[in-house]
Amino acid sequence: MSDADDPSADVGTHDHQHHEGPGYSTPQAAIEESTPERLAYVMGLYVGTDVDAPDFLAVVDLDPNSESYCEVVDRVEMPNRGDELHHFGWNACSSSCHVEGLERRHLVIPGQRSSRIHVVDTKDRRNPELQTVIEPEEVFEHDLSAPHTVHCIPDGKIVLSMLGDADGELPGGFLELNDDFEVAGRWDPPGEIGMNYDYWYQPRRNVMISSEWAAPETYYPGFDLEDVEAGKYGRKLNVWNWEEGTVEQTIDLGEEGLIPLEVRFLHSPVSTHGFVGAALSSNVFHFYEESAESGSGPGEFSADKVIDVEARDHDDWDMPVPGLVTDLLVSMDDRYLFFSNWLHGDVRMYDVSDPDNPRLADRVWAGGHFGPRHPIDGERAVHGGPQMLQLSLDGERLYWTTSLFSSWDEQFYPDEGAEGSVMLKADVDPRRGTMELDEEFLVDFGELPHGPARAHEIRWPDGDCTSDVWQ
Repeated sequence: MSDADDPSADVGTHDHQHHEGPGYSTPQAAIEESTPERLAYVMGLYVGTDVDAPDFLAVVDLDPNSESYCEVVDRVEMPNRGDELHHFGWNACSSSCHVEGLERRHLVIPGQRSSRIHVVDTKDRRNPELQTVIEPEEVFEHDLSAPHTVHCIPDGKIVLSMLGDADGELPGGFLELNDDFEVAGRWDPPGEIGMNYDYWYQPRRNVMISSEWAAPETYYPGFDLEDVEAGKYGRKLNVWNWEEGTVEQTIDLGEEGLIPLEVRFLHSPVSTHGFVGAALSSNVFHFYEESAESGSGPGEFSADKVIDVEARDHDDWDMPVPGLVTDLLVSMDDRYLFFSNWLHGDVRMYDVSDPDNPRLADRVWAGGHFGPRHPIDGERAVHGGPQMLQLSLDGERLYWTTSLFSSWDEQFYPDEGAEGSVMLKADVDPRRGTMELDEEFLVDFGELPHGPARAHEIRWPDGDCTSDVWQ
């Protein structure tokens, strides 16, 4: 049963109540009060390419009436080479909408390989500036490394998932920054988990769920099937008591849940439903609270496989090609789930009004091993598959980039590093449940001053479907 079917649940409809802080008072307010995105911030990187230059934050013009539409109009270069910028996030979001004076202004940008953490000031949205850098030694002091997911948590604090210890081995954990962008210490007690990757929290339900990739020393060199057979890749979800920072339950997804990556709760702050994509098994699991716990802790959670992407034969592969579900997100109205099959080359849209029974609504093919190499006539080739996704707050425009991780790109799409990534877009009709590739939109990361670059995660200046959380 969805939360919408529960008469005791407040599904987060709002009365446009006044708030003093960043973001929106409710998910519905984000839909109704937001304006179409005019800029995007995108991670750009040169790790694993022939270009000897630092990674950068790209500013992309998304205004169709602008002369520089579909162009990278500014770049904030990091001070060092080899960071592997990957995921990033805001200093504040809708979880702090009640905090007067707090702004969604600073981007926290970690280096996945370097463990260096950059803070960029976006006061001038079109021309952001690097403000400060936390050097790796400050991170290693807490026996952590390889920062990944950045979430703003209530009251201006920031928590980063960390995938390894100071030596790039297990266990991982979580690092907390204060509102002055100083390392406050570990968020979790050491030893709560082994592997780590992504996380999402629902503060009103006092629950957080985290997923698993592998130790940095395992995935940094690239993908090796023997590492899977040796149990070096994850298959579990960890259910946390959000207030206490302790693991209350571990869910083993089994062989059909290998490498669970992105975790997405529904946006309604009362919901205990969500989804996670198991990349290697190419399945999507629906997780949910099965029974509520008396007291303040989270209840018992379960996870069921609800979408199965079948592997496909390919002449150049000696095994069936998995879809490789590498990213997924939920529309702000909690109606649609979108996910990318990086190896197959398609983006899918599912109606999840009933989260137990997702219904395939539509899909778009662009690149990958089975999609068209030139999805837009007259434009350059797309060498990777759809990867990192971002959806407009009104649910009408879906964007994606094509780089997964530098060493994995080199294995599966070697031309991606040589010719650069692209950013593509589909127009979505949420009323009809359809989407169509926009053949007038392509951002070419192969045409940059230092040379072709990879492109990874996408953020909007005023909040998005993968960063904003509500209390």
